[in-house]
Amino acid sequence: MSFDLVFFGGTGDLTWRKLMPALFQAFRHGKLPPGGRILSVARDEQSDEKYRSWLKDRFQDVVDAKRPSDEEFERFAQLVHYRRMDLSQPEDYLKLKKWLEERGADTAVLYLATSPHLFPMICEQLGASGLNGPHIRVVLEKPLGHDLQSAQEINRVVRSVFSETQAFRIDHYLGKPSVQNLMALRFGNALFEPLWRRESIANIQITLAEDLGVGTRGDFYDRTGALRDMIQNHALQLLTMVAMEPPSRNDADAIRDEKLKVLRSLKPFTEESVARDVIRGQYRKGTAGGKAVPGYLEEAKVPADSKTETFVTLRTEVENWRWAGVPFYLRTGKRLAARDAQIVVNFRPTPHSIFPGVNQPNKLVIKLQPEDGLELHLLAAKGSGQQEALSPVFLDLDFEKAFAENRVGAYERLLLDAIAGRLNLFVRSDEQEQAWRWVEPVLDAWERDNAASGGPRPYAAGTWGPAAASALVARDSFAWAEEQ
Repeated sequence: MSFDLVFFGGTGDLTWRKLMPALFQAFRHGKLPPGGRILSVARDEQSDEKYRSWLKDRFQDVVDAKRPSDEEFERFAQLVHYRRMDLSQPEDYLKLKKWLEERGADTAVLYLATSPHLFPMICEQLGASGLNGPHIRVVLEKPLGHDLQSAQEINRVVRSVFSETQAFRIDHYLGKPSVQNLMALRFGNALFEPLWRRESIANIQITLAEDLGVGTRGDFYDRTGALRDMIQNHALQLLTMVAMEPPSRNDADAIRDEKLKVLRSLKPFTEESVARDVIRGQYRKGTAGGKAVPGYLEEAKVPADSKTETFVTLRTEVENWRWAGVPFYLRTGKRLAARDAQIVVNFRPTPHSIFPGVNQPNKLVIKLQPEDGLELHLLAAKGSGQQEALSPVFLDLDFEKAFAENRVGAYERLLLDAIAGRLNLFVRSDEQEQAWRWVEPVLDAWERDNAASGGPRPYAAGTWGPAAASALVARDSFAWAEEQ
């Protein structure tokens, strides 16, 4: 299958840090379909050769695993092309169309790696120039909008130009191997499904923690915040994968129908429940990696009086028969104690223990980063005396070791799926809008609180956030995984 893959924003950070390295790895692994071309478009005036050289310099810092040799990069670079393009000029879209039609590839994937506020204009220009035929797909990078209204407007324009099957709304967490193995764990095995319900599970914790600060992205982050940047998309998508009912088949719409049901079943927020069940924080100076680091308000391009949250934790419930009464805790933040993304499923304790000492409940840990795997925590007898005492042990499945030869990264997987037209791991517009609908009461409550001189709670860099985050979980007589 021949394909053309076009990156709008071809000189931007996302393209050279994530997308091009992912394509290179697909090329290195022999997974990139033959007969493909990769085109970057941006406002700069440069040749293919100059762009390839520019890209090669950046690959030295961002390509995972072993660095490409000169010969290996040159073979990949022959697929890469560059064109100058002003995204506001209709004639430039017609030139792009001519370039694509010269060869007439089976599939053209147009990846919008630009600021989301440009999405409507780009899609309208694509439609006006005829770049929306059935063989064309458009990939939309998050964040898709700033609130429900802006998200709906983006989706309205996208739907006016492309069909839903042509629109690939990307959330790279869905491409992580551990998330795919969560689907396999639940729906490919009989072991866990009978236990995957309120009768056996006490609570579920989803943590997306970063040890870095905002770096050079202070202006972007201050307009966004942790709730929009991580909870509305990544964390909620992970929650739907954990809580969804078994789909009738391994089909994009069947899967996304079940995810949408979960989003619609989330307990809605009120002003009272926001105050009770949502904690926001903002990091202050502290220590990270053994070094002193500045607070958020001292970061470049951050206003000195900013009330943007860098940390959020919240408690919610899925109000249906399977999950009624089971708390779901979502947590994300910058400058936390560790870089750690994981889902922890805490099972209920045995109703009566016949063993002395510890009666620690079982738990399943789905590790997303920096490690990638599964841990099943159990209790086992030590075998050291007549009165058998139990000790915690765990079964550890490291996906990197188990499937080393076939491993692909999240963006690599999603780019290959976009080329192949597989929508299973992409977000449908109604899912995305429902997620915004659910978080909007929180955003509204914070806006009112900010106007009343409120704001996020401070926490020291290098910790796990405000103390209130632990109190939120302790209120239900539970604790975060690192505190157990």
